[in-house]
Amino acid sequence: MAPTFNAIGLTVADLGKSLAFYRLLGLDLPADADNAPHAEAPLPGGNRLMWDQGGKSKINLAFACADPAEVDDTHAALVKAGYESHQEPWDAPWGQRYAVVLDPDGNGVDLYAPSTS
Repeated sequence: MAPTFNAIGLTVADLGKSLAFYRLLGLDLPADADNAPHAEAPLPGGNRLMWDQGGKSKINLAFACADPAEVDDTHAALVKAGYESHQEPWDAPWGQRYAVVLDPDGNGVDLYAPSTS
C-alpha cells in the first residue's frame, strides 16, 4: 500500500491572524483555536488544512500511512533515494508514528500513521 495524501500544513507567524483570514474565506475554525499551537479545518474530499505557530512561513504536505512500518519504510526509501530527512521516524506523544522528509525545494513532507504502542 502507498501513503495517501491527507493534509496541507501551514507554519505561520501569527496563528490568530492567519485563522481570521481563513475564516473570512469560509473555513469553520473555532475561536479558541487562535491561542492553540495547532489548528485544523476539514476540506471537501476528506483532506485537511492545518496551521502551526512557527515563525518562518512554510508549507508541509502530509501523507497518511497504513501503519507505523509504512512510515519507517517510506522514510527509509526517500532517504535512500537521496532526499533529506528532517525528522527521523518517532512515536509522537499524540499517538502517531511520525517522520518528516524534505522535498527538493525544502518543503516538509510529513509521513504518519496511528501508533501501535
